[in-house]
Amino acid sequence: LRERRFVRYLGYANELGEAFRPLVSTNFVRATYGVSTAYVLADTYDKVQRCKKDLERQSSPNVTSRFKTAEMIEAGTDTLLWQGLASVIVPGFTIHQIVHWSSRSLRLIKAPKSSITIIPTAAGLGAIPFIVHPIDEAIHWLGDNTWRAWAKPLKRWYSQSDKNE
Repeated sequence: LRERRFVRYLGYANELGEAFRPLVSTNFVRATYGVSTAYVLADTYDKVQRCKKDLERQSSPNVTSRFKTAEMIEAGTDTLLWQGLASVIVPGFTIHQIVHWSSRSLRLIKAPKSSITIIPTAAGLGAIPFIVHPIDEAIHWLGDNTWRAWAKPLKRWYSQSDKNE
């Protein structure tokens, strides 16, 4: 989905939904999660297809079908986990909390009703550009130290196991 840069912004739909939560219905917010999740699934499919094409281009007698399968599983799993966390789960939770606690704080000080909806929405929208890079970096670190580290020996084992058959 790299060529279609505008499509990347669909991954932010749930963040916008969370920011607008005080002004829109719960079903609208849920729909924005559907859009973001569809983006994650489409990006995962795209990465697996790119990996498959790259492997077909590089094909040699030493490249087994198990190796190809392992590479595609790794590409898909990595994309699904990274995008799921960095595009949907963590930013959605973060914006939700910003909006929730802003609203709660304004209610505690008995702010006017209009400010209880507008200010948290503005805070949520305003936070989006500032949370993207730190979340991406944190998820990269998490991936490098968990699933990516675990995937290497599993991929090696799976790829080599067909030589024993």
